Amino acid sequence: MKIGIVGYQGAGKSTLFHWLTGETPDPVLVNKTRAAMAPVPDPHVAGLCAIYKPKKVTLASLEVVDTPGLSRTHEGNAAKLALIREASCLIMVIAAFDGSAPAADLRVFQEDLLIADLDIMSRRIERLRESVKKPRPNRDELQAEMEALMPLCEAMENGRSLHQVDMTPEQKRATRSFQLFSEKPRLIIINTADDEANPGQFIETVTDGTPAFAFSLGLEMELESMTESERDEFCREMEVRPMDRDRVVHAIMDTSAQMLFFTAGEKEVRTWMIPRGATAVDAAGGIHTDLAHGFIRAETMNVDDLIRLGSEREMKAQHLVRHEPKDYVIQDGDVLLIRHN
Repeated sequence: MKIGIVGYQGAGKSTLFHWLTGETPDPVLVNKTRAAMAPVPDPHVAGLCAIYKPKKVTLASLEVVDTPGLSRTHEGNAAKLALIREASCLIMVIAAFDGSAPAADLRVFQEDLLIADLDIMSRRIERLRESVKKPRPNRDELQAEMEALMPLCEAMENGRSLHQVDMTPEQKRATRSFQLFSEKPRLIIINTADDEANPGQFIETVTDGTPAFAFSLGLEMELESMTESERDEFCREMEVRPMDRDRVVHAIMDTSAQMLFFTAGEKEVRTWMIPRGATAVDAAGGIHTDLAHGFIRAETMNVDDLIRLGSEREMKAQHLVRHEPKDYVIQDGDVLLIRHN
């Protein structure tokens, strides 16, 4: 799962990257993308470890990609944005300190994303327009694609993101390969001044329902460098409340429509990431392709019930172990054992 951090120069992108992943940004790579993993914590892991006492614990992780800062003059922005076309979700970092105008920055930044998408779609329509003039076996197919794209292009020219357009199945198919920013889920991080007394005020003025957090990234990094007792004393004296990094990571998961399921045993307790709505055979394939090919059933338990009862034996005694087919839709908190041929 690839998460792209984007924003204007000086907004705090690299600080967010460091805070989420623990990876110190390298100034030498300031004009290149940098990637690191951010583990996704889950409070159930400790309970599963108490039951199974595994030799190994593995947490699912998000791949976080820090991108070069965009220019407010828009020069070179399209090339920089192209570096994260493959990202499944965008984290937009907006500055709200030193006299910045976060609402205006966000509006212009969204225009940059729209322009980058419009360029791709316009060029595709132009190629299609030339292609349908010539006799060819798939001419009707190309004509249908062009007719599907043209209303979307018009909407974007009028400043509308595709999030605001009720797209037909044909239009969704036509745009799938473009990896448009307009279709990517987004989360906004508003980076405030260290002494900002009311960071929440920016969420109301900047966002239009997009999930958002407002806090000082600089302050969070300062708190990270302190011991626990120093941090507690500082927060008490300065009357500040640190941001919960786990909460932000889980918000990224929710925004990306991802969830976790578990596998557990004496060898390993592990969390796995999967899109919401995925099936048992999808989960099996995520663990190993052989499990999907030879799938028989998924023995499924609810993690809260398992931790409450303390063993698989008790789960079976109370008939709480379910045998699910390949089209079973995975639920939050499922512990799976895949039976396969």
